[in-house]
Amino acid sequence: MAEIHAARRSRAQQKIAESGADAALITSGPNVRYLTGLVSSNAAVLLPAHGGGVLATDSRYAEAAEHDCPDLEVATERQPEPALAILAAERGYGTLAFEAQQMTVERYTALAELESGPRLVPLGHVVEDLRMIKDEGEIELLAKACAITAEAFAAVLDKIEPGRTERSFAVLLERAMIDLGAEGAAFDTIVASGPNGAIPHHSPGARVFARGDLITIDCGARFAGYNADMTRTVALGEPAAWQREIYELVAAAQRAGVGAAVPGADVASVDAAARDLIAEAGYAGHFGHGLGHGVGLEVHEAPMMGPGRTGTLTERVPVTIEPGVYLPGKGGVRIEDTLVVRAGTSGTAGTGQASTTRAGAAAGPAEVLTTTTKELLVL
Repeated sequence: MAEIHAARRSRAQQKIAESGADAALITSGPNVRYLTGLVSSNAAVLLPAHGGGVLATDSRYAEAAEHDCPDLEVATERQPEPALAILAAERGYGTLAFEAQQMTVERYTALAELESGPRLVPLGHVVEDLRMIKDEGEIELLAKACAITAEAFAAVLDKIEPGRTERSFAVLLERAMIDLGAEGAAFDTIVASGPNGAIPHHSPGARVFARGDLITIDCGARFAGYNADMTRTVALGEPAAWQREIYELVAAAQRAGVGAAVPGADVASVDAAARDLIAEAGYAGHFGHGLGHGVGLEVHEAPMMGPGRTGTLTERVPVTIEPGVYLPGKGGVRIEDTLVVRAGTSGTAGTGQASTTRAGAAAGPAEVLTTTTKELLVL
């Protein structure tokens, strides 16, 4: 793994050099992990445009840093950021780029007020942009997280029954993911039943499931730092005509979005492929969020796909495709997959409730990792 992290740092250093900065101070936890392999709640990296980097962390993580990052200089510091800024000045780095999108005003001010400190300039999203395109090892970890998610979902599906609360089902599902090898849930599980399904990010509460409900479940496992993200909507009892109508509409929009997620596609056009179907059916005002987002060491990362978003997809970029229709007072439907943009993956996506097979999607070349069936399950 040391070679992989060294190669990532080398690519980052090229970008730092192109920016004109002498060095960069990397303070985002996921970015530190990506560049070094260290998992820490208090670490930073001083990465010069040329030469070796310095990883600073406190005494709780110092031994792990020495063991996991043998090719980096390691400094044990209770406050890594100012310590590395001072070190940058001592080593003659006159211009130090920092991650403005992550650093608070208070922390920036502390660095800017250092006596004889380097000149601070924004780095931009250099490391996040590098993280967008995953190597095959990262994709394997992401696939494992998705497989755990699908297996856990299948394991607790029969626990969706009248009288169970949203919260109790969320706990069951998260426990199943951990029992199957997840580090934990990638995010707080969403379970939205009946009229609560009209709230895209509803927090599961004391409402009990009842026959006639549509139940939206948004969940994901985290494995080796990589996060899965999957949403399925199921029916408890025979669904009404309006419920089938919006389910079939969202399923069609989701297939269109997956099919549009190809290398070179503009992210806004991928969003439009799904959104336009929903609008044409008369539900334009009932799909307010973006179509999807990147996923990896963070459950929401670049690229973002939605109206007005810019950028293009490339190979080996994992994204979610998650259209929805939400009807206030009645309920809603969302269907979401995590997939990897590919130039041409053959095969068809699995339809079993807990399939863990990695396979391409029938709707296009994308490799769909969350293979739980998207047919409407009537429980």
